[in-house]
Amino acid sequence: MQYEILDKINSPADLKLLSVAQLNKLASELRDYITQSVSQTGGHLASNLGVVELTIAMHYVFDFSADRLLWDVGHQCYAHKILTGRRELFKKLRQKDGVSGFPNPAESPYDQFVVGHAGSSIPTALGLALASQKLGTKEKIIAFVGDASIVNGLSFEALNNLGLVKRQLLVVLNDNSMAIDSTQGAIAQFLAKVRLSHTYEDLRRRTDRILEYLPVFGKKMEDALKNFKRTVRMAITPNRLFESLNIPYFGPVDGHDTASLIQLFKAVSHLETPAVLHVYTKKGRGFSPADDNPTRFHSTGPFEINGEEFKKDEQKKTFTECFSDCIVELAKENEKITAITAAMSDGTGLAAFREQFKDRYYDVGIAESAAVDIAAGQAKLGLKPFVCIYSTFLQRSFDQIFQEVALQNLPVVFCIDRAGLVGADGPTHHGLMDIGFLRMMPNMVLISPANGVELKGALKFAAESNCPVAIRYPKDYVDDSLCPEIFSRPFEMGKSIVLRQGRNKLALVAYGSMAIEALKAAQALTSDNIDITVINARFAKPIDEKIVSLLAGGLCIITIEDHAAAGGFGSAVLEAAANAGLDTAKITVLGAGDKFIQADKRAEQLKQCGMSAQKIVEAVRKIVNAG
Repeated sequence: MQYEILDKINSPADLKLLSVAQLNKLASELRDYITQSVSQTGGHLASNLGVVELTIAMHYVFDFSADRLLWDVGHQCYAHKILTGRRELFKKLRQKDGVSGFPNPAESPYDQFVVGHAGSSIPTALGLALASQKLGTKEKIIAFVGDASIVNGLSFEALNNLGLVKRQLLVVLNDNSMAIDSTQGAIAQFLAKVRLSHTYEDLRRRTDRILEYLPVFGKKMEDALKNFKRTVRMAITPNRLFESLNIPYFGPVDGHDTASLIQLFKAVSHLETPAVLHVYTKKGRGFSPADDNPTRFHSTGPFEINGEEFKKDEQKKTFTECFSDCIVELAKENEKITAITAAMSDGTGLAAFREQFKDRYYDVGIAESAAVDIAAGQAKLGLKPFVCIYSTFLQRSFDQIFQEVALQNLPVVFCIDRAGLVGADGPTHHGLMDIGFLRMMPNMVLISPANGVELKGALKFAAESNCPVAIRYPKDYVDDSLCPEIFSRPFEMGKSIVLRQGRNKLALVAYGSMAIEALKAAQALTSDNIDITVINARFAKPIDEKIVSLLAGGLCIITIEDHAAAGGFGSAVLEAAANAGLDTAKITVLGAGDKFIQADKRAEQLKQCGMSAQKIVEAVRKIVNAG
């Protein structure tokens, strides 16, 4: 598709040659380009459509080849990527050899950090500002905070320390009243109340007043700030929230008024002090389906431009969908079960639970550490909390899991979605560390079900346990077609199950969904007259002693896990074998290597890491031929 203006924008410098009318035309073209691209590749649509004018205005005023732009979460950077010379690569968004869905300095000097988690922009901007202050450099520093990450603990810790900065540092608070789902918590509700109290004309008047008291040239900035504080007062305003932290606050203003945004950025750029510019935007703006349903189009697969997503295979269910069904079923049987999530109700499969058990459902917003401690408090008084968080985000709660759950031996259940390789979201979102950081904690039990049948059994086991239990499962479809009778056996603490008994002196010991890959590999190997045993470990902690005893019986073992090889399930087997005085040279560990895995299809990532059925076959042949 041809674009009148966008096709001529090869760097932000090209923006500065355009009139405001042309910039508005560019905004429309950017929205269309983003929508067309994401419809083919999938990605974060609604949040990016909401920040187009903001992005254009920031690049128009600042020079981010020298100035510093820090993104929070990072999934709002699509317009930024397109405007900074990555328009053609954007057609391969979140694909191999394309651009990441998040900022990445390896792609462009306009990106400062690889970002995929919330709460990081203000503290890293604070660090840059302090370093600039020390070194005497003069670049402008902007922290762009959106999708409700202002409520994250890291954001507040950084705001509390902005007084250390004696130079320019601008925090742009992009307020769209949405995180991934509706924003939760008192601060979010307060900001939403402010939003509802304003009309469009209110925003126009407020913009004019800010510009009146913050001229680009003229009055001293200190005097302008004092006058602004005296004259701009509203019945409901976040002003006092930030002023109590000694941070000048300006806003709220219209985030879709390009001309006013340019004037505002020019004005506040001259402040030699940290400041907050509060901007209202509409998530999903410009594409009706995303505008009407921003949650659905927060992160989407490919879709038709009429707004209907491509239908998935109705014969298959995902692990998340199986979890959704199972936790509702368990909650009907046990009224002490609660569910806690951190702004990820739909993503973690809790939407149905939320509808049926409103008084037992808790969304704490982007605050994973708080979610864990809330669960600890509930468990202390006899409830059975299920904490449902993606693996990559659970990393943010390491200390709370250790201090408040494991150390107290409280029966909290961690339902760890997106464990393992996640495909297009890439290295910021892979869940390749949870086994490693959880299995070192005393009292913790680690489980990974192979399919939907086992997920139900694992949840039932966890609901009846009196200790912390972590259940990990991938972003993938379940395969319940293989060995249904064996997989349906109840879980017993630390006990594996044999899925296939072979004649050769070699056993595949798989953890979680890798058991399906192992079964497929074993079947493929029969054409080579290789008949091997397949064991579904079920537990990474405690390790079944029978697995280690295979070595004493003369078998070689290949462990397989959708996790980093370092510190994971295979490492646990090696440790157990070493402690038993057995020959660890007979153990081969298949897992992700010591590198970050870039965006690709999950099946390709499994192959790349040596964990697909095909790669398992190759590993077995190598051992058999060597021996």
